[in-house]
Amino acid sequence: MLKEKTVIVTGGAKGIGRAIALEFADNGANIVLNYRSALPEGLVSEIEAKGVKCLPFKADVGNFDEAKALIDGAVSEFKTVDVLVNNAGITKDTLLMRMGEDDFDSVLSVNLKSVFNTVKFASKVMLKQKSGSIINMSSVVGVTGNIGQANYAASKAGIIGFTKSTAREFASRGITCNAIAPGFIQTAMTDVLSDKVKESVLEGIPLKRFGKPEEVAKLAVFLAENKYITGQVINVDGGMVM
Repeated sequence: MLKEKTVIVTGGAKGIGRAIALEFADNGANIVLNYRSALPEGLVSEIEAKGVKCLPFKADVGNFDEAKALIDGAVSEFKTVDVLVNNAGITKDTLLMRMGEDDFDSVLSVNLKSVFNTVKFASKVMLKQKSGSIINMSSVVGVTGNIGQANYAASKAGIIGFTKSTAREFASRGITCNAIAPGFIQTAMTDVLSDKVKESVLEGIPLKRFGKPEEVAKLAVFLAENKYITGQVINVDGGMVM
């Protein structure tokens, strides 16, 4: 169903984004792999070894013009945009009283404004073809809030509202828009946590383990393939938020 479709993954260089790119490639999709700083050596070759094409594209999708260049680059190379996965994100955690203006603005730019930017330009392509799937990466923190993450939680909560509004606007043209809200997923970000912190986190997860990036990736593929799910926020969190 995804064979030779065009899938854009923002923040696709590592962690969940990397897993999503590989999973879509496993399902036959061509990948536009967006990254902001550095691309891991061998990742493009790993994707193309699955028999698909991969276009690496460096861009800060929080920047309006660079986001447009990303979408234009995808269309120039592959003539279409079938799936957009907004995964780009950063954290700048600190208590609100210590949080600087840049700590707030930069997180909102990369995490939330980037979603507006890419959807605005990709949707023009999808509206013309009367089909498409938009998948936005939120977080359980956007649902529950979290101490020391007011900026991050605000950005991820904003994604939820944006997703629902977008789903309503585009539904009549055959375009779906959903959000995935991961909990604690085993990535480089969680690997640096101390054993004490990990134990504390695990106490609040009914399944008593961290998730795997591949488990998030499989859901992204499922949402891209299913044309009767839209406007939903699906937690991948081991039961942490019920």
